[in-house]
Amino acid sequence: MKKIINDPKQVVDESVAGFAIAHADLVRVETDPIYVVRADAPVAGKVGLVSGGGSGHEPLHAGYVGYGMLDAAVPGPVFTSPTPDPILAATKAVDGGAGVLHIVKNYTGDVLNFETAADLAAADGIEVRAVITNDDVAVKDSLYTAGRRGVAGTVLVEKIAGAAAQRGDNLDQVADIAERVNANARTMGLALTPCIVPHAGEPSFTLAEDEYELGIGIHGEPGRERLKLEPADKMVDRLLGPILEDLPYASGDRVLLFVNGMGGTPEVELFIAYKHAADVLAEKGITIERSLVGNYITSLEMQGMSITLLKLDDEFVELWDAPVQTPALRWGR
Repeated sequence: MKKIINDPKQVVDESVAGFAIAHADLVRVETDPIYVVRADAPVAGKVGLVSGGGSGHEPLHAGYVGYGMLDAAVPGPVFTSPTPDPILAATKAVDGGAGVLHIVKNYTGDVLNFETAADLAAADGIEVRAVITNDDVAVKDSLYTAGRRGVAGTVLVEKIAGAAAQRGDNLDQVADIAERVNANARTMGLALTPCIVPHAGEPSFTLAEDEYELGIGIHGEPGRERLKLEPADKMVDRLLGPILEDLPYASGDRVLLFVNGMGGTPEVELFIAYKHAADVLAEKGITIERSLVGNYITSLEMQGMSITLLKLDDEFVELWDAPVQTPALRWGR
């Protein structure tokens, strides 16, 4: 195992400490218990947004804390859900009197621990709503979930719901927008290589040099099938097909196309994938109105990618374009 770390047991603590120093203008970090919060939190009269989950998916979630997106993020150990205590502390830290929305990826530990934290917050008089993201079309159930997994669509939920909260929507309105984004987003991913969890010290699964895994999860969960390596266009076809069929997407739809790297994939490859995806959508009469390409929700150093489509309407476009200032997304301000 080759990694730029000191002690495998201290990876998250040291990483978050470095993140806090690098982005002190945008966030502050609490360490006991650990969470990342907007530098100006709580914002009076504004709905607070809290998300989180196991570390190893950076920039998700801490990279999206700031103006126009999340108010707090709770990092658990690598690929392991945070416990209720830091989730509760983060919820209290962002409560500006208008309630708090939890955005939770559909992994069993995340769902249970956020539910517990929400119950504890309610006992303290904080109104909490939760939206569970489940945009992955690859499998219905996995080792970590009951139902579909929450993956790259989570980034889009956090941005659009964050913009709604920033403009002053109430808790019910922000939760409704988050639910609508999740309902209109579909994702599927693939892996060319496994990743290595620091404390494990060995790959999470094995792939031959001439194989890739189609439908992989962001923790290295198995997908639909293992295939021989193919040209990029064929891989994109295998991802887009199930996505387009699932909602379904159809001629006349307006979409955001999100091509995401899994951590070890260079952008030169992601844009090759984006080009073919754009060609396929154009042939089907689907208009790409917004795009996002890069490593935005990763799986440590895994080589691979995911493709997400979000069906757009005028409100989604307005909220996507709204100003955002976070470590990982910044525009319009």
